[in-house]
Amino acid sequence: MSRSVRYTSSPLLASKTPVWRSKLVVAAIAVGFLGLTARAAYIQVIGNDFFQRQGEVRFARTLELPANRGRILDRNGLILASSVIAPSIWAIPEDVDHDPVKLKQLAKLLEMPLADLNKKLNEDKTFVWVQRQVDEPIAQQIAALNIKGIYQRKEYKRQYPEGEAIAHVVGFTNVEDNGQEGIELAFNKELGGKPGSRRVIKDRLGRVVEDVGDQVPPVDGREIQLSIDSKVQFFAYQKMRDAVIANKAKAGSVVVLDAITGEVLALANYPSYIPNKRKNLTGEQLRNRALTDTFEPGSTMKPITVAMALEAGRITPQTLVDTSPGRLTITGSTITDTHNYGLLTVEGVIQKSSNVGATKIAQRMSPHEMWDTYTAVGFGQKPQISFPGAVSGRLRPWKTWRPIEQATMSYGYGLSASLFQMAHSYTAFAHDGEIIPATMLKSSEPAVGVKVFSAQNAAAIRKMLQMAAGPGGTGPKAQTVGYSVGGKSGTAHKQVGKGYASNKYRAWFTGMAPIDKPRIIVAVMVDEPSAGQYFGGAVAAPVFSEVVQQTLRMMGVQPDLDVKAQVVTQAVEESF
Repeated sequence: MSRSVRYTSSPLLASKTPVWRSKLVVAAIAVGFLGLTARAAYIQVIGNDFFQRQGEVRFARTLELPANRGRILDRNGLILASSVIAPSIWAIPEDVDHDPVKLKQLAKLLEMPLADLNKKLNEDKTFVWVQRQVDEPIAQQIAALNIKGIYQRKEYKRQYPEGEAIAHVVGFTNVEDNGQEGIELAFNKELGGKPGSRRVIKDRLGRVVEDVGDQVPPVDGREIQLSIDSKVQFFAYQKMRDAVIANKAKAGSVVVLDAITGEVLALANYPSYIPNKRKNLTGEQLRNRALTDTFEPGSTMKPITVAMALEAGRITPQTLVDTSPGRLTITGSTITDTHNYGLLTVEGVIQKSSNVGATKIAQRMSPHEMWDTYTAVGFGQKPQISFPGAVSGRLRPWKTWRPIEQATMSYGYGLSASLFQMAHSYTAFAHDGEIIPATMLKSSEPAVGVKVFSAQNAAAIRKMLQMAAGPGGTGPKAQTVGYSVGGKSGTAHKQVGKGYASNKYRAWFTGMAPIDKPRIIVAVMVDEPSAGQYFGGAVAAPVFSEVVQQTLRMMGVQPDLDVKAQVVTQAVEESF
């Protein structure tokens, strides 16, 4: 049976509750509401900016809108480098649908082993690059697989249509589209442009659900038009490659300069590389030898020695120089010629390339005078050209020269220069005594140079160069059909340690054409020819000849020599 309970009879329940207790509870509740109100006011009004930022950090993202890198063009507008769309594949590994069939197809499209793909997807839970810059058709096939957790980002990849022939000029970019070599590096800021931005809100799967704020459009990079003529460049590269292979040489370079504007029309090196395929790339292939390698120029220095003596009034072209008996001893060291040329004019010294003759001419000059002229034509100084990697070579202060060093410098030993410096120094002869600035960018205006020699003395040197490249000279293989040429060969022993190797040479030829009004300057270097011939006149001069003739024809320069017409007639019988 239930027992009724009278609660009012309970002493505890019957006791009267103090008023202060109820007030305290009400006050506590009121304070709580005030606190919530204050907190809400702080969040919504006072600290609103902070909490907005915190929300944006968690959900809002600033997407970079990549700028299209500017094109690189040759002087005729032919594309040497351009950008194409190449999406990059990325993933959120923890969200990836590990469907074995689809992942196998993805690995096949990316040309990677399935094990490598799975390894990538296990590297991180939140983000991983699967593969950067894939071809757009491949990216479309990947998108068609519709694999959860696999995404794409729009990027650009550089293409180099002219390939290895112009690789050392154009250079290349890395996967982030930043220039690493050549013009790509020299003009990286101008080519790269300025990326834009887009402010968005993303969900946890990385999908854009809403745009926030204004979109800043990207500013594409500007085009760079070079002075290079891609046809001249390709021909020079082809002939240098053939010469290196035929002479079993280590390497070779060709530089072609416009003698009027100072523009670089070609700068070719072999061995080279394909800019889009750089796996297993070696330093031998990557190095731009025409600008980075320095060596003793040998007899190509003799015209400069003679020019400075002419300018100083110590000699004339017809001054006689006794080279007998074909050798000369200075402070215990002996300088020799290949033959005893006896009594030679100054013109003959250049034509026969006499070391003894050049030394005796240099002895009429002071070391200071020689140093001043060498410096004036660019030796011992970094070329002022918008191109990375150009070196200064070596030209020691004149106060430290010993008599034997002054003698050897007169015929190209004891100082060093790059092939580019050698070609540039000859602008003083081609441009009526002015050394003109060289440029890699297209220019239609004649260059303004600095006077080094008088126009009369420059013309006298051009005549000597013509004699050196003609019958009785050291470089008759430099002759071309239809155009008069002048130039000087050089053959220098290679330095090995502190001495010279007896069987390793560099063969040079530097010259210009047409000789009366030079339009181009061409310098050729072949490193370590080992097929039997090693003299500059035998190895480098034929390359000079072919490059000169083809370049002048491409430039539309009229021949200045008569070309004997050779007409072949053939009787043709026709039957009906």
